[in-house]
Amino acid sequence: MTVRDALMRAYSVGLDLLEISPNAEPPVVKILDYGKFKYEQQKKRNEAKKKQKVIEIKEVKVRPNIDENDYQVKMRAVKNFIGEGDKVKVTLRFRGREMAHQELGIKVLERIRTEMDEQAKVEQMPRLENRQMIMVLAPR
Repeated sequence: MTVRDALMRAYSVGLDLLEISPNAEPPVVKILDYGKFKYEQQKKRNEAKKKQKVIEIKEVKVRPNIDENDYQVKMRAVKNFIGEGDKVKVTLRFRGREMAHQELGIKVLERIRTEMDEQAKVEQMPRLENRQMIMVLAPR
């Protein structure tokens, strides 16, 4: 059917002529209500957006001389965050003279890394920024 005939047929019914696949030989078109078509497309996009899981970055702050019980509480939080599919940013803050003993901070971060080895992978290795060390864990 020619383009003119297709347009005449669409307008006689009060609908629009929509080109579905322009690269086909001959091009494929549909007679439909364009406003309704756009509305349906928008609904599909919104539905797809709803089903998407947004990965958040949760932060857990620790200190170089953290007590064992405090450490266990922090680790429970890290495990929960990883279990929910979120990334975890472990921040270890040095205060005062603690900067002279950075190896204590490295030990704490290494302990966290080895404990979380099965559930999470290290996305960003521990690195020093000013007075804090930062490590990022992501779920496997």
